[in-house]
Amino acid sequence: MGISQDDRIKQLKAFDDTKLGVKGLVDAAAGGSVAIPKIFIRPADELAQDLELARTSLRVPVIDLNGVDDNGSSLREEAVEQVKQASEKWGFFRVINHGIPMKVLQEMLNGVREFNEKDVEMKKDYYSRDPEKLVKFNSNYDLYLSRSANWRDTLVIDMLNTYDVDPQYLPSVCRNATLDYLNHLKKLVDTLFELLSEALGLETNHLKLLECEKGRSLACNYYPACPMPEQTLGISKHTDASFITVLLQDEVGGLQVLHRNQWVDVEPIPGALIVNIGDLLQILSNDKFKSVIHRALGNASRTRTSVACFVDGVSTPAKVYGPIEELITKESSQMYTDFTVRDYIIKFFSRGLDEKSGLNHVRI
Repeated sequence: MGISQDDRIKQLKAFDDTKLGVKGLVDAAAGGSVAIPKIFIRPADELAQDLELARTSLRVPVIDLNGVDDNGSSLREEAVEQVKQASEKWGFFRVINHGIPMKVLQEMLNGVREFNEKDVEMKKDYYSRDPEKLVKFNSNYDLYLSRSANWRDTLVIDMLNTYDVDPQYLPSVCRNATLDYLNHLKKLVDTLFELLSEALGLETNHLKLLECEKGRSLACNYYPACPMPEQTLGISKHTDASFITVLLQDEVGGLQVLHRNQWVDVEPIPGALIVNIGDLLQILSNDKFKSVIHRALGNASRTRTSVACFVDGVSTPAKVYGPIEELITKESSQMYTDFTVRDYIIKFFSRGLDEKSGLNHVRI
């Protein structure tokens, strides 16, 4: 039996006011069984829809970046072709030999876990739903908009407008690890945009000249073990409002991609990173590359951590983006209107995560 809207709002507010997130619910159980509040239970129609979608043994492509820095080499040409195929057909791919040391990746994940598991009062200090706050902790940015809350807490580091982060604003427990990871990520993101440019048949620096790599934000996600993973989700199905997203996930897994109306498990590969095309690059590519639906399941016995880096381009001062002129042809007419990143992001965050794609706002 469902709950009334008034009761739901009261329960959402009571949960939010604790400033402890989902981890607070787990801690309150003190080792006993965790009772999942009704605000986390997915609607019956959504659960029924899930039963209609098949699971598949297909695998998200893996691309080896070893040797791609050698322009004109056969290794680079092969990687460009693989990026092209994956971006057109999947919207997702995994990269190995990307140049970021395993130690850097592991310390980033450890920092996220320590932030969530160490000092309760420190977490409360960061808890906020203020969109202007650059570093904040909360549970479900769309808590009051979604049909059901997700079993997930998030530390957000917003560099969308500042294009950098002042170390003093980062939690001390994960400060060095975060700065190190961000520093290593810069080169990889530059490489990815070069490969994506070439995969679109453009000059190597085309997307770089558009400053697609400039604005970024990190979502450091913590998914406590969930006693009823079949009734709730770690993160609802959605597409990303970014040019690309680079995801670091631990060995627990849980990420799924919707491919040909089937959920594909993105199995963890030690040291690999996951790259997906976001809405903004689908627009720029005039529908050549696809921003696809994905989600994360809960795990009944293990806590999962992940770090998503959303690469969002220039937000401030406002810069107009639109489909790339070279990709508009007689055979492929213009599919989208021009937009600014700021407007697109504002619209994206003003709705529930699992609502229809934001692409509808700019589709011709």
